[in-house]
Amino acid sequence: MEQIDPFHVSEPGLLVVDLTAADEETVQAAIDALGRRWATSGGGRVHRVPGEPGVTARLYADIRRPGIRRPGSEGAAAPD
Repeated sequence: MEQIDPFHVSEPGLLVVDLTAADEETVQAAIDALGRRWATSGGGRVHRVPGEPGVTARLYADIRRPGIRRPGSEGAAAPD
């Protein structure tokens, strides 16, 4: 993974989340679930690292703000 930009963690409540799972579908399900809960950058580039298990992705989240309702996302928080 690339270096974390200090901007992405410049205030309390901002997160950089690195995800690793067995397959892309699982990573995408986690990204979608986090996006329903909090404001996130959404799906990033999912990639495999040669010689390491699973796939990885990174997203940025602001846990101070609720997630945005997306079409088809049951139970998502309504925007402010």
